[in-house]
Amino acid sequence: MSGRMARFREWLKKPVGIGTMAAVAVLSAGGALAAWGTFSVVIEKTNSLEFCISCHSMQATVFQEYKKSPHFSNASGVRAICSDCHVPKEFGPKMVAKVMAVKDLWHTALGTIDTPEKFEQNRLHLAKTVWAKMEATDSRECRSCHKQDAMDIHKQTPKAATVMAKGLERGETCISCHKGIAHKLPDMSSGYRTLLTDIKTAAPSASGSAKTLYAIETTPFHAERPSGEAGKGDGSVFPLTHVKVLERDGDLLKVELSGWVQEGVKRLLVAAKGRRIFELSMTEKLAGTVTLGEAESDPDTGLSWQTGTVAGWVKASAFTADEAGLSAYGAEMASAACGACHSQPQPGHYPANQWMGIIKDMKDGTALTAEDLRFLQSYYQLRAKDMVAHGG
Repeated sequence: MSGRMARFREWLKKPVGIGTMAAVAVLSAGGALAAWGTFSVVIEKTNSLEFCISCHSMQATVFQEYKKSPHFSNASGVRAICSDCHVPKEFGPKMVAKVMAVKDLWHTALGTIDTPEKFEQNRLHLAKTVWAKMEATDSRECRSCHKQDAMDIHKQTPKAATVMAKGLERGETCISCHKGIAHKLPDMSSGYRTLLTDIKTAAPSASGSAKTLYAIETTPFHAERPSGEAGKGDGSVFPLTHVKVLERDGDLLKVELSGWVQEGVKRLLVAAKGRRIFELSMTEKLAGTVTLGEAESDPDTGLSWQTGTVAGWVKASAFTADEAGLSAYGAEMASAACGACHSQPQPGHYPANQWMGIIKDMKDGTALTAEDLRFLQSYYQLRAKDMVAHGG
């Protein structure tokens, strides 16, 4: 054994000949080229349309939608395939995308979306994940084909040109306005409706013994404790209005609301002076029970306002202490209603009263119900730029 080790050490001490070095260099270079060639072939193969749609879950769903889109068939005859939109061109980001794609194999093995029904259940989550990635990279893959400096927006329809010009001026990214360009849009309402169901289910436990609660939806307000069927009541509390709990009696609450009343318009309580953020609409009878403060002039409008406080009864199930949950619900609804067609506007962009007109003008382009619109209006108004400055 020691003899073998000695011979091995002697072999290591021998100088390496030029021929040996050249052979090693050639073999190494050849091996590297072969490895790189194999690697390149694998990357190109996994970027092909045939590879992308080889999964049944892709073939039966998004591929069928893609075939009906301008990316598949158009006047110019230029076809964008899956990898053009979903895989970066630069080497580094491309390798990151390939590594991240391993999770697709994992979910394929799990059967997460292996039927059209399962796919539809997950469509909103899948779409939002892709949209978020595109927004984070400023729609990098879109811009690999669509160059802003090569775009002649005047060749578009007048409406499209106007929208495009405004989007470019604001620095919006492609996916802000072009969701659903290659695939069917998901049911955008499913996200916020699930959140609403969760909030309502958790409302009793979330409220507990909390002294301050928030209206989940428009709900009747009664001057006296109702017995039996509550009916319409003496007024309506609007979504996101906060109340102070005075008494709990089974599924009913006696609460106190505070806000502002415009002099001469005593049947409407609003959240802030000079701002039409509705908290409570009242019958003449209920309005007569409001405790009013000293009149104050609104410097912006010159109108006279008074603080107002009123007590009454409401259903406990229509209120929750989960303010954060309601905020998340409003944000999800805003994203679904406003972010599906264009970049989602931030509440602080406009004053509270202007939001009323904006939502009224845009409502016909959404699938929101009247109750959804009331909630969304309150959500935006309470976060408006003059409410932030006002301390709202």
